[in-house]
Amino acid sequence: MTSAAIRGVVPILVTPFHPDGSIDEESLARLIEFNVAAGVHGLGVALGSEVFKFNEAERAQITRSTIKAVNGRVPVIINSGAAGTDLAVFYSRAAEAAGADALMVIPPSFMPVSSDEIFDYYKAIDAAVGIPIILQDVPQGPISPGLALRIADACRNVTYIKVETVPVTGKVHAMSSAAGDRLTIFGGAGGSYFIEELRRGAHGTMPFCSQPADFVAVWDAFQRGDEAAARQRFDATIMAVNRLGNQGGDIFYAIHKQLLVRRGIIRHALVRSPTTAVDPITQREIDELLATIVPTSVAFGA
Repeated sequence: MTSAAIRGVVPILVTPFHPDGSIDEESLARLIEFNVAAGVHGLGVALGSEVFKFNEAERAQITRSTIKAVNGRVPVIINSGAAGTDLAVFYSRAAEAAGADALMVIPPSFMPVSSDEIFDYYKAIDAAVGIPIILQDVPQGPISPGLALRIADACRNVTYIKVETVPVTGKVHAMSSAAGDRLTIFGGAGGSYFIEELRRGAHGTMPFCSQPADFVAVWDAFQRGDEAAARQRFDATIMAVNRLGNQGGDIFYAIHKQLLVRRGIIRHALVRSPTTAVDPITQREIDELLATIVPTSVAFGA
């Protein structure tokens, strides 16, 4: 890929699994084609890909398979954060060696750590690689605007931040006001607040990968100044899926994977254990909603 700035719609890929839990590379390749054909501006392998449930070989497999299937058509971002600095450096070097275009790095969050420790963590990763780093601001490891700028000023590769700490829109505004053009800001949280984030200075979003054409249409409409069209598309296609997915736990995995099965993109909707059990009433609601998006005979309820 070129060194051009990453902006726009950068979906995080879900990982398709076979019934035995192994990675389904054929479904993954179809999922990548589905997203690239929709006009996305990049693709990511991250927490939404269930990488925190992967062993070392599987991390290498998903990274290698994604980069191969994308084949340079859009930037590929690999999540390389970890609970320990040395492990994060290891993951980051491995992703760069495999051909990743950028790294997304979550702060250590297994135990509370100080801002100085977070700073040193990013400094170590930055010194070990030569590709862009995206800070990941999450509720379990928040990064304040002041800390983000301190890290960016000390780390040549830190040029992006993904903001997901609630209230998200307020945090995007605060980060944009503080960072100016020093950091390119992305929203996350499934793209739930995409338009609100764009209004406040975000340069894109990292949603799930089940509705790429809808997110690209929202982005395109907003970029040409037609916020009404952006809002109409978002409310008509994206909002209801996010409403169900955001009710708690990791139910969003089931919803997005089931939608992709309905579309014929992936073969199975398996989410690796442990995962939130979907009760029968919620499953019926998911089936009813997804049937309005992709009318098929496929249903996951009893």
